[in-house]
Amino acid sequence: MLFLPVAFLLSVAGAQSPGYRPQPNYVTAGKPDQAEGARVLAEFRQAGIAGTYWLAFELRVMPRRGAETSVTGQMLGTRSDRGPLSRIVIGSERWLIQSGPQSSAWRASDTVPVHRLPVGESLEPLAGTDLTVFDLQMPFFYWTDYVYEGLTRVRGRPAHGFVLYPPADLAAARPGLTGVRILVDSQFQALVQAELLGMKAAVDKTISILDLKKVGEHWIPQSIDFRNNLTRGKTRFTVTAAGLDLTLPEGTFAPDALGDPLPQIPPEKIEQL
Repeated sequence: MLFLPVAFLLSVAGAQSPGYRPQPNYVTAGKPDQAEGARVLAEFRQAGIAGTYWLAFELRVMPRRGAETSVTGQMLGTRSDRGPLSRIVIGSERWLIQSGPQSSAWRASDTVPVHRLPVGESLEPLAGTDLTVFDLQMPFFYWTDYVYEGLTRVRGRPAHGFVLYPPADLAAARPGLTGVRILVDSQFQALVQAELLGMKAAVDKTISILDLKKVGEHWIPQSIDFRNNLTRGKTRFTVTAAGLDLTLPEGTFAPDALGDPLPQIPPEKIEQL
C-alpha cells in the first residue's frame, strides 16, 4: 500500500465546537451493513506491496498562480509488525514514517538531527510541496471510529465508501480536521480517493489516485494528485522507477539510520516506468 500519496492548511480559527462529526453519506436508502464494512476495511489494511521495495518519484508542484516547480525523491517501503513502514528522501530532507494503529514519524536533515515528529507537525508541507507526512502515513485507515457508507461506483468501478473520525490527540492538535472520507476499489483493494474534511465538513484537501501500474506481479499507484482545495494548488506524485522484492541491510528502517545514505539498489532490480 503506497501512502504516497501539499500544503494542507487546516483552519484552527473558527473551528467547530468539540464533538462535531461530518455526517455519513449513505449510498443506499438504508444504512449499509456495518459488519460488512468492518470486514472490507480490515482486508484493505492488510493489502499492499508484498516484501520490501524502492521507488523513485517526482513531485510536480502546480500552484493556482505562479510557475510550476518539481522536486525528485526516493522511497523505501516494507511492512513491520506494526504496519507499513516507509523511508523518504527529498533533497537533504529525510523522514521515517510508521503507519498502522500506532503511527509515528521521524525527521532529519543535513542540519537537523533525528527527532520524532509531534502529531501536529505531521500536517506541515514537505520540501515546498503540497505533500505532508500525514498524506504519506495515511493514519486514518486505522482510525477505529468510522461509518461504512456502502458500495458505490467511481469512474465506472465499484468502490467502498467510509467516513472516519480522528482520535482525540489529533483532534486536539488540529481541531479543523473533522474527518476523512475514503473510497476503496473493491477489486484492487486500493485507495481511489480520500477527502480531508474541515469546517462544516467542507473538503479541504483531496487525494486522488490517477492510475495504477503493474510491476512484476504487483499493482502500484503510479500517479497521485494531492489537491489543496483552500489554495486551489496541487502536487502530483509520479513514480518514475521501482524495485520490488528487495533484501536490505538490517537496521535500514531504524530511526537512527536516517543519518545514513539509502542502501544501493541492485540495477537489475530497477524497472523504469
